[in-house]
Amino acid sequence: MKTKHKLGLAALAFLGFLAYAGKAKAQEAPKAAKQEFRLSVGPEIGLPIGSLKDSYNWNLGGSVQADIPIVQSLYVIVNAGYNNFFIKDEFKQAGGKNMQLIPVRAGLKYFPVGDIFYVQGDAGVSFLANKSDLQADKSTAFVYAPQIGALLKLAPKNYLDIGFRWQSTASFYDGGSYANFLGLRVAYSFGL
Repeated sequence: MKTKHKLGLAALAFLGFLAYAGKAKAQEAPKAAKQEFRLSVGPEIGLPIGSLKDSYNWNLGGSVQADIPIVQSLYVIVNAGYNNFFIKDEFKQAGGKNMQLIPVRAGLKYFPVGDIFYVQGDAGVSFLANKSDLQADKSTAFVYAPQIGALLKLAPKNYLDIGFRWQSTASFYDGGSYANFLGLRVAYSFGL
């Protein structure tokens, strides 16, 4: 229950930050944002939820993402990353191993109002890098991740991309359950 409370507070703080940033941006004179190809790279951290939290404490990783403009305010995104889920101590002592995933996803990023706040949805495949260590039945699984975030301008063609997402990966075990987690990505993004 404490974890849910902490997640709720973290989500509320993040939404408050987004609202404050949006209010500050709204006070500036409105202008159409120039569409540009952007590449971002950054760390990711997450908290397992559902049945995944029974065995794993948290995850740490990183990703690279390309944002390709197609029409005003809409981008096609391609994302590849790495996530290491740290196993709980009681399972580690019994010989359990961390779970290492390599997700590769594609989807859409949309800026509904202005050029700061966005919604993103993507799907793809996640590769289990240590299948033999975990004695899994499969080495690949379907993954999808809805996300909300903000793109904060640091300088011309330089941004901070902050995204909060829920990611779900199908089971690597026959008859197993989905591996779900809440994640935060803070990436440096630059336009080309």
